[in-house]
Amino acid sequence: MPPMRAKMRITSIEYYPTAGTPTQETLQFHAVSKDGPYQSDGSDEDNTFAKFSPIGSLSLTVANPELLGKYKTGDTFYLDFTPTG
Repeated sequence: MPPMRAKMRITSIEYYPTAGTPTQETLQFHAVSKDGPYQSDGSDEDNTFAKFSPIGSLSLTVANPELLGKYKTGDTFYLDFTPTG
């Protein structure tokens, strides 16, 4: 099976506990998309990803203290799927 790559954007972050100092945060990701039309020449990279993976979502809870607060809504990442076996 060949590897697969998705382009995902953080759309929301929820902190736990909701009062006091957070010890975890849940990052909500959605596949990249654009409001309005893409350029007809396909030069917008998001256009390529949205064409082949138009819908997708992912939820990750982060508990590593070194990573808490490092991610921001709107940050965009490549997500690589590589078989383990």
